[in-house]
Amino acid sequence: MVHHKACPLCFSEKIDRQFICTDHFVSKKEFPIFKCSDCNFLFTQDYPDETEIARYYESENYISHSDTSEGFSNKLYRAARSLMLTKKKGLIRKYTRLDSGNILDIGCGTGHFLNTMKKAGWVSKGIEINEKARNFAISNFGLEVSTSDSISAIAENSFDCITLWHVLEHFHDPFSYLTEIYRILKPGAICIIALPNSNSFDANHYKRYWAAWDVPRHLWHFNPVTFCLFSEKSGLILQELRILPLDVFYISQMSERYKASSLPFLKGVSKAFIFSLFTVFQKKRSSSVVYILRKP
Repeated sequence: MVHHKACPLCFSEKIDRQFICTDHFVSKKEFPIFKCSDCNFLFTQDYPDETEIARYYESENYISHSDTSEGFSNKLYRAARSLMLTKKKGLIRKYTRLDSGNILDIGCGTGHFLNTMKKAGWVSKGIEINEKARNFAISNFGLEVSTSDSISAIAENSFDCITLWHVLEHFHDPFSYLTEIYRILKPGAICIIALPNSNSFDANHYKRYWAAWDVPRHLWHFNPVTFCLFSEKSGLILQELRILPLDVFYISQMSERYKASSLPFLKGVSKAFIFSLFTVFQKKRSSSVVYILRKP
């Protein structure tokens, strides 16, 4: 069990418990969310260490690892993923200004995004901690995917783009990992990091039932302000913020399920539509935020 006596981001000892969240996916155990009074960073407290965390991913419901299509929520996730793959490819081409290059997807899961980039002509490599997901990406798409500790063996200035789609919040030591990312990016290359937004309209509405807390798998709960503080430590330059517009629909209907609402899908989708309208005017309050960072 990992317990922080000070804020992992600013090191202030002014931290307090905000609420308790339940692991709805696997264990049904409860984990506290703490907040720093100085920098407002939110983080999961008393979570499993790296030797124990793997068992909290052992569920067919964890689709980024299992690729299951069973259940309506998973079908919805797969449909949204198909739409977003094209959008993500467009982001890569826009911000790298390249039609092809070398890309590394950290936490690549079952490899669908990397396969999309491979088909687009990119030299595509992945890192994935989960053995089942890693083997799926290798055997089904012929991708080169290695374990998470392999990043230290990668040569400096190797990649035109590195992506982390809802991955950084899982790392036990995201600060060291971002240092490695800086090292292996080419000068002028970009890093794209997508994260749940703890200050989103849906997070504030659902509170402890918000599905994107996802304890204890999500350890760090960033928002645009706290991520700026985090990225400043890396040496990477935060260039722009974007949103993933479909995430709120999946998260909202899952949150309704966690609340044991009647008609969770209909309630979730209708509320997500309202949240999306609000986001048109306040993008920094969207359910998920994509951070575009560039190496000087």
